[in-house]
Amino acid sequence: MSGQLISRRAVLQATAVGAGALAVGQLTATQPAAAATTFYKGADISWVPQLESQGTYWRNASGVRQDIFTILKGYGLSAIRLRTWVNPAGGHCSITETAAMAVRAKNAGMAVNIDYHFGDTWNSVGVQNPPAAWKNMSYSQMLSAMKSYVHSSMTVIKNAGVTPTWVQIGNEINSGICHPVGSVSNPAQMTGLLNAAHDEVKQVFPNAIVMIHLAQPQKYSSMTTFYSGFSGHGGKWDMNGFSSYGSASLAPSIVANMKSISNAYGKPYMQVEFGGPVSKVSSTEATLKAYLTELRKDGGQGLLYWEPEVGYGNGAWNSSTHEPTAIMNGFTAV
Repeated sequence: MSGQLISRRAVLQATAVGAGALAVGQLTATQPAAAATTFYKGADISWVPQLESQGTYWRNASGVRQDIFTILKGYGLSAIRLRTWVNPAGGHCSITETAAMAVRAKNAGMAVNIDYHFGDTWNSVGVQNPPAAWKNMSYSQMLSAMKSYVHSSMTVIKNAGVTPTWVQIGNEINSGICHPVGSVSNPAQMTGLLNAAHDEVKQVFPNAIVMIHLAQPQKYSSMTTFYSGFSGHGGKWDMNGFSSYGSASLAPSIVANMKSISNAYGKPYMQVEFGGPVSKVSSTEATLKAYLTELRKDGGQGLLYWEPEVGYGNGAWNSSTHEPTAIMNGFTAV
């Protein structure tokens, strides 16, 4: 696969496991998070159109070639997350491609999570660059651009006949969005941009769950810095989403932190990114089971595996046989 794909996973893996777990109870719960009505097992498979364009295909565990959605449903997955970029080079992860994938997910009977990166390419815990067209905008100009972009892109999804269950307004936004204008160090502007996105999502999909997505819940400082700034300036959101790639031994404390942070702001939560080395099948399967177990126990509303359909990095497929590895059995075990 391309160096870009491999380097993305390497960066996530290196950054996500860096710190020890945050001690539970460092945030005071003021209101319990809402109880889960449904527990979702799912996956981010945003690379599928790009992989399919390169001739990639998938087989099930019996060696029969099938659509990737069909195979994932066979493991009990019921949700699909799709990232979307503003003006991506090459067109992959554009809102047009994202809408087409959302239709496939809907047709498979799966819930849809739309993940805005608010950039032309990857934005994550270490990088939050605005789209090139927004780079030199003032705050007021960017606010207008945010409203227009979210409204128009949500309308594309609506016109495709899909109603997303969740919409993530930003991807791993511990440091804010659209730097430097929406940096966490400027919480009023950061909150203004995020609230504009929230409001435009609700204009098109009033019942969509608007999610704030942060990485590394084991890191206390970035969590509290973001949430205190966002909440303190009137931030609007419905749910917390977290990325964590920590080991099985860290799962209990990391999930407890997700719960503690979410309870402090009266929000439900789920783990929207997880993964482990495909080269270490047994340990990754065990870690998946550990997170699923802890999330269910602590009231989390689900777990989404990050790109399980790939056969390298933190995927869960065998690139030689095109079949799933035993990692995927972790979904059926819990």
